[in-house]
Amino acid sequence: MTAKINPRHSSAVPSSRLGRLLRLGSMASGVAGNMLIAGAQQLVQGKRLKLSDLLLTPANALKITQQLSQMRGAAIKVGQLLSMDAGDLLPPELGDILARLRSDAHAMPQRQVQAVLSANWGAGWQQRFESFSFVPIAAASIGQVHRATTKDGRDLAIKIQYPGVRKSISSDVNNVASLLRMSGLLPKTMDIAPLLLEAKRQLREEADYHAEAAHLVRFGQLLANDPRFVVPGLHADFTTKNVLAMSYVEGVAVESMDSAPQAERDQMLTRLVDLLVRELFEFGLMQTDPNFANYRYDPLSQQMILLDFGATRSFTPQFGQAYKDLMAATMEGNQEAMAQAGLAIGYFDGHTQQRHSAAVLDLFTMALEPLCIDGAFDFGSTDMAQHLRDAGIALGLDPDFRHIPPVDSLFLHRKLGGLFLLASRLRARVNVRELALPYLTAVGALGARDGHPAAAHKAHPIDRLNPEA
Repeated sequence: MTAKINPRHSSAVPSSRLGRLLRLGSMASGVAGNMLIAGAQQLVQGKRLKLSDLLLTPANALKITQQLSQMRGAAIKVGQLLSMDAGDLLPPELGDILARLRSDAHAMPQRQVQAVLSANWGAGWQQRFESFSFVPIAAASIGQVHRATTKDGRDLAIKIQYPGVRKSISSDVNNVASLLRMSGLLPKTMDIAPLLLEAKRQLREEADYHAEAAHLVRFGQLLANDPRFVVPGLHADFTTKNVLAMSYVEGVAVESMDSAPQAERDQMLTRLVDLLVRELFEFGLMQTDPNFANYRYDPLSQQMILLDFGATRSFTPQFGQAYKDLMAATMEGNQEAMAQAGLAIGYFDGHTQQRHSAAVLDLFTMALEPLCIDGAFDFGSTDMAQHLRDAGIALGLDPDFRHIPPVDSLFLHRKLGGLFLLASRLRARVNVRELALPYLTAVGALGARDGHPAAAHKAHPIDRLNPEA
């Protein structure tokens, strides 16, 4: 996940476990000091003291945000996962903290960048470059991106991992979670254990840039014959476990296209939804990070630029088939078949109360509403997201409902929700039914199962939307 860099915010990343622990200790002591001040002010005003009110003050929100932004790494990843998976279940104050972490990242100072590159490329690495900008163009939870030009004329985007991130993943996640728990910033009823385990697993995978490089190459191969998309090329001679070198691709932020012609906005989101369907049903491989910054757009060529493959996840054919069954059953309004598909995916089990499984099926029906529309679904004029959020919160707060869906389904939901949010932001109209139908009909499903998904995609209706592609 990438974020904007504030050029005024530059601070060294604490690389040792002791340094990171001291940073957390400083944050805890600062929060405690702010609590004492806020408590004294309330006593003077004759108010009753309430712990949550003392904790959730603007001063404490600022303190926590500043410290976590400077730590980066696992500290930010925990915040990202909590904010995306918990949504409005979190207190508004914590939601503000996590939103700031996603949008306003600190940068490593030049001396630290130079030290990391010297450790990975050797002394004198600058001699290989015509130019190297030490001001990063973007940042993520575990690294930041710089633009550079090599002596042989290659224009590169170079992602540099923050030092110490890999070694401190487990302790960082545990320490930040403990601090949030002790501070009262998280609801007591919220079970974050599965999220913490997933945060550690995902961080370890994302911290291996060789693995991300392999995903980058694989997606480049999968989309090589699809001119609607651009995947940056890998430059292996500058890539290590801590440094990922890619070709730089010019583009604008996708959300900046909100004033583009309706047809262009529709085409952008049609392509991204089509890609999601292909990832699930053809590739069995999905880039699951829904952040808008992972997409760019070239208004001249009208191509979608795909970035950041650190959060790539593999799905089994059985997983994809279960979702085909769920989508087909929802389109038919077949409640029994929907329940069977939901059971196969793992949304509920034999111990789930009937009212809870019925609530989950209602969520399916709402979430898959675009599939049931025979024509373009107008994401700009729907309140589907609000209804889904309200229903999800009601189900999540039910103390009797403790079943946790499979992690694969959570990642798919994040990607789907992110795309729907982008479609809503751009007020796009997408014929989702037309995009999915080839995979749900007998011919489309057979093609995918027989190992010939390309045949099913060859006559895909999206190609009629853009004959030049």
